[in-house]
Amino acid sequence: MDFTLDEAQEELRGLAAGLLGREAAPARLEAHERSGEPYDAGLWRALARAGLLGAVLPEEAGGAGLGPVELAVILREVGAHVAPVPVQQSLVAAMTVAGYGSAAQRRALAPLAEGELVLSAAPRGAGAVTARRTPGGGWVLDGRTGAVPYAAQADRVLVPAAVGDGGTGLFLVGPGAAELRAVPLPSGEPGAVLVLDGAPAEPVGPDGDGEAPRGLRRLATAGAVATASGVLAGALALTTGYIGTRRQFGRALAEFQAVTVQIADVYIAGRALDVALWSGVWRLAEGPPEEAEADLAVGAFTAADAGLKALYTCQHLHGGIGLDVTYPLHRYFAWARHQAHLLGGAEARLDEIGALAG
Repeated sequence: MDFTLDEAQEELRGLAAGLLGREAAPARLEAHERSGEPYDAGLWRALARAGLLGAVLPEEAGGAGLGPVELAVILREVGAHVAPVPVQQSLVAAMTVAGYGSAAQRRALAPLAEGELVLSAAPRGAGAVTARRTPGGGWVLDGRTGAVPYAAQADRVLVPAAVGDGGTGLFLVGPGAAELRAVPLPSGEPGAVLVLDGAPAEPVGPDGDGEAPRGLRRLATAGAVATASGVLAGALALTTGYIGTRRQFGRALAEFQAVTVQIADVYIAGRALDVALWSGVWRLAEGPPEEAEADLAVGAFTAADAGLKALYTCQHLHGGIGLDVTYPLHRYFAWARHQAHLLGGAEARLDEIGALAG
């Protein structure tokens, strides 16, 4: 397999990197944090104008119809710049609807391309939410999800739910249908638990066959791994720059063997994460999607284990400044913890690898 990006994918990466480099510079991130706003609306609009929000939307929604590899390209750059916008949640949810939803649901994604729609999802919440039919033939949900990023800002949230005898379905929940209980997220982004008590919901895909929830989980895992990969790459760049200029005993830190060994470990963790990421999204794109699950599980474990440990190393190599919340590294560390949380943690992902191997 050759995971080198093709010309169009490389252009997409360059577009995302250039825009985020300008619009998500450290001074801009600091201003956003002081503002108290849930996300940077100006950056969100800029991403829409550049066509990045529409890149993976279906053509009937005004998008370019690109796939999982391009999703990873965009989200890796979002992670590398720790950009405070709901791109990861919105694009993962949109691609799920595009893959399993009705024609009307796909067309309803069109405002996202213009930056006028925010979506989110609770991919691991099926065990605590149940769906039941109403006398009129509709669906309502009961139960509560885990913490959903940008739940209060989302126009729709995708929620898996148990249906009937052992089945699982996927549903869209609209604003006002659920009680929202705000919870802090490690990344500093807004999050909330959805408390559902007879909440009206719209099914996505066939009732109860479980394929749409599985598709959401695959894309959500790919999105989190891609973002984590970018976060680690951004932290590595920041740390190599620091150890190359910070001097101790008349020498740059990078000249000390102990430091070079540690930064090499960070690089190796990043490369391992990238191999699993690109293999997983390539398999998702080429199909059948079930063949991507092992690679994505390895990527998720790496992000939640070696990847997170690598961020600790970056923090250690910065010394005291690595603990300073006014220094940019703290954003990367917080985002790495958040992605590990979204992925369910290292032990759960290791169990998943074991189950897939068995």
